[in-house]
Amino acid sequence: MSTAGDTLVVVNPNSGNGRTGRGWPRLAEQLRHYLGEFRASLTSGPGEATGLVRQALRDGCRRIVAVGGDGTNNEVVNGFFAEEGKPLGGQACLGLVPRGTGGDLRKSLGIGLAAESWGQVLAAGRQVEIDLGRARFHDDSGRPLTRHFINITSFGLGGLVDDRVNNSTKALGGKVSFMLGTLKALGRWRNQQVDLEVQDGAGQKVFTGSLRVVNVAVANGQYFGGGMWVAPRARLDDGLFDVVVLGDLSKGELMLKTGTIYRGTHLRLDKVRHWRGSRVVARSPERVLIDMDGEQPGQLPIELEILPRALRLLVPDDFMTTEKQ
Repeated sequence: MSTAGDTLVVVNPNSGNGRTGRGWPRLAEQLRHYLGEFRASLTSGPGEATGLVRQALRDGCRRIVAVGGDGTNNEVVNGFFAEEGKPLGGQACLGLVPRGTGGDLRKSLGIGLAAESWGQVLAAGRQVEIDLGRARFHDDSGRPLTRHFINITSFGLGGLVDDRVNNSTKALGGKVSFMLGTLKALGRWRNQQVDLEVQDGAGQKVFTGSLRVVNVAVANGQYFGGGMWVAPRARLDDGLFDVVVLGDLSKGELMLKTGTIYRGTHLRLDKVRHWRGSRVVARSPERVLIDMDGEQPGQLPIELEILPRALRLLVPDDFMTTEKQ
């Protein structure tokens, strides 16, 4: 028999522009219907979710449920690792209740916003082992950091857009918020020089060179930026990143081609490049901001590596693993 100690629900009350906190009593009732008994922790500030999850896993918790957006998911995922990077939790799994502005990870998984969608996933309990990314980079003060990510890390315009979106109201929802953030960021944007290296699963170089770019996405999932289908070929459990480079497009070209990114047809464009790899290194003589699961944690240089099958995730019954595709 499961007990409340088996499941920790980590709630970001500020997600969804504060709607999660205001609607928590009703949401808690829905969660009890699908999960049974659980204990809940409502976070009070950035980074708190990571520590809560670490402690719960060390205490033997077997199921963590993240209630919030992509940034909340990122904090919770980092809680599955100790401060020095050692995995925690053994057979513990992660479930998602999408409540945030962007909601990009849920799109790769096929989880809807309605309680019937995410609730059925939690109740059914189907687990798959998915990949994670590990990133080593610097924060804005130059301090080296190591973070894990579940969806996408990008650098370039994406980091600047995050900065704009996260410092403005999100009341208009994910897609509109990110579109407005992109327009604001484009106002003073100049394409940036990035020295990039991509290695395949065997450690062989797939690409090395210096590029002028709008953005580079190192993708585990498929969507970012409030619904842009930037990496339509990415899979969460294939042991590789999809690296998508939006190259030296002018502002006019970018405005005209933005629709292709939402449709996932941009990979055929002349100034877009795509590789698959397990390790990515990027440097720049300029200040290039990082976007990590919808947050803006720092800047280049950055080293990224794939961690195959590093997390057990609750997924819908119709979620197709790589072996079955």
